[in-house]
Amino acid sequence: MLPALWVAKTGLSAQDTNLAVISNNLANVSTTGFKRDRAEFQDLLYQIKRQPGAQSTQDSELPSGLQVGTGVRIVGTQKSFTAGSLQTTENPLDVAVNGRGFFQILQPDGTVSYTRDGTFHLNSDGQIVTANGFALEPAIVVPPDAQTFTVGRDGTVSITTTGNPAAQIIGNIQTADFINPAGLQAIGGNLFLETAASGAPQIGTPGLNGFGTTQQQTLEASNVSTVEELVNMITTQRAYEMNSKVISAADKMLSFVTQQL
Repeated sequence: MLPALWVAKTGLSAQDTNLAVISNNLANVSTTGFKRDRAEFQDLLYQIKRQPGAQSTQDSELPSGLQVGTGVRIVGTQKSFTAGSLQTTENPLDVAVNGRGFFQILQPDGTVSYTRDGTFHLNSDGQIVTANGFALEPAIVVPPDAQTFTVGRDGTVSITTTGNPAAQIIGNIQTADFINPAGLQAIGGNLFLETAASGAPQIGTPGLNGFGTTQQQTLEASNVSTVEELVNMITTQRAYEMNSKVISAADKMLSFVTQQL
């Protein structure tokens, strides 16, 4: 069999995976706090038929040798944590992180996950939770008689109540940051989990020591650029077509040999 058939097959498989990554980016173009993925390609092992630098004679050596590649594969996807655009809303429970940092979300199993999605709600107990009902960490409970709800740039949460115009602090939002955010594990639901690659979370006060500030009545949009993704999709489609033409050409060569010999 022609090696080109198998090489082109790896190209088709890699481009198919790349298209899946692009389609996921486009599907989440309106997802709050979403971070786009980028597929990373890597060539496969080489068959060294003539070693570069080997002696061709006693006094001369091969300048380049003969190395035949065996194809390509996708070795990983890279999350881009560039900031999305900030969009102002009229909901006081909408909060965005302007800069570095993640909100901490308590999972049902007791572990802490992390998110850039600040679309918060109140549950039946007045506790601030996500759209899936997972509690913000540290927990903040808004009393039923609260008239106003304010989140400061440093994460301070305060309210005013009926008959008492003075602000009362009921909690503080703390954010987490990582040395390598791209190493976080995405689990869906706009949530990430800590991994060995991301490093341990560094907990801090918004606006201090490099942490981003918290912006109330604001949400961070997805950082997906539709124009860039569409260009990438066209490039992927053309690369897929070229690999399929290699398979077609190899098939014609094999057909010629079987018919003529």
